[in-house]
Amino acid sequence: MKSSPKEWWIDDLEEVCVQFQVDLSSLVDGELAGVSSIRAIAHLEECTTCRSFFDDMRSQVRAHRDLANPDGLVQRFSSFLGSDLDAEVEAIDLVGRLSNIFYQLGKAYFLNAVDSNYRNRVFEKAVAVSGFQARGRGFVDGVLQSGRGDVGGLDWASARHILNGKLEKIESPLEKGRRLLQEALSADPTHEEARFYLSWMDKHEGKILRAAEGFRQLFRTAIDPANRGHAAIHLGKIYADQGDHRKAIACYRWITMSGLERDDARFFVALFNIGINWAHLGDQERSLQAFRSLLDRHSDRLADIIDLFAHSDSTQSVIAHQPGFAEALYSRCPELFHPVPSDSPGEEETT
Repeated sequence: MKSSPKEWWIDDLEEVCVQFQVDLSSLVDGELAGVSSIRAIAHLEECTTCRSFFDDMRSQVRAHRDLANPDGLVQRFSSFLGSDLDAEVEAIDLVGRLSNIFYQLGKAYFLNAVDSNYRNRVFEKAVAVSGFQARGRGFVDGVLQSGRGDVGGLDWASARHILNGKLEKIESPLEKGRRLLQEALSADPTHEEARFYLSWMDKHEGKILRAAEGFRQLFRTAIDPANRGHAAIHLGKIYADQGDHRKAIACYRWITMSGLERDDARFFVALFNIGINWAHLGDQERSLQAFRSLLDRHSDRLADIIDLFAHSDSTQSVIAHQPGFAEALYSRCPELFHPVPSDSPGEEETT
């Protein structure tokens, strides 16, 4: 008779260790006593695997206790670092806010320069430059007036000059955007959104290889799944423009297979792009499946989906040049050919 498979976490253990690891879990929780407790402690002296398991369990318990008592955690860190942790946390916050000011302004200059309508099509609208820049100067002035002109290791006086006068000497809005995004990264090299927009700027200026590498790096290293998704979308567009539709599909499929498209409906466009690229490859069935999935899973974005079809000349062209495709699309996705009711949420979002 074939024995049942072990659990994944005990596959590499000797049979004698299995019960000990159960005992050790109880020991960590303070629920093991008597002979069992003595036997478990003795076993720790001999078995490196169980000792490692015990140390991991103990670390997890400490982590949970720290979450339950954050003040105690702060005190221990302050004692360990030999410094005022509150000051360190404040410095991190101030630097983060300065980096975000540069980022928001840089993004706004870039989007306004490329196409003012981008403000209505990107996931987060661009800020109003003049008002946000004035608030940024006020924030930096406050830091300088408090005598913290070198907090976080930054030159805050230089930041004030950029927001106050140096920026006005740069005539090109694109160059202003680039300079501000670079300043955002100088303040915080981990700023993922600033990296994304610098790569997008490279793509807009025709520096395709540089842009593609920037998007790849962001995709590989980004912590925020949404930023990985943005990078994948733009990489897919680069591959599609180069005629490599299979690589483009691979980029978009990461968004659907990772669950990002399901969890963040703003990425519904990934399914639309999958359908387009299968159409370019001449695979009508897979293209139609993608478009059908798009409509079924994002019915609340119907107006936006119809708008994508209506304004995508390449999509209309590839469908028109394949016999029977338009008829099949009408049969499988009739919603695309009917007006959206006036109370549709999708219509309200269309600008």
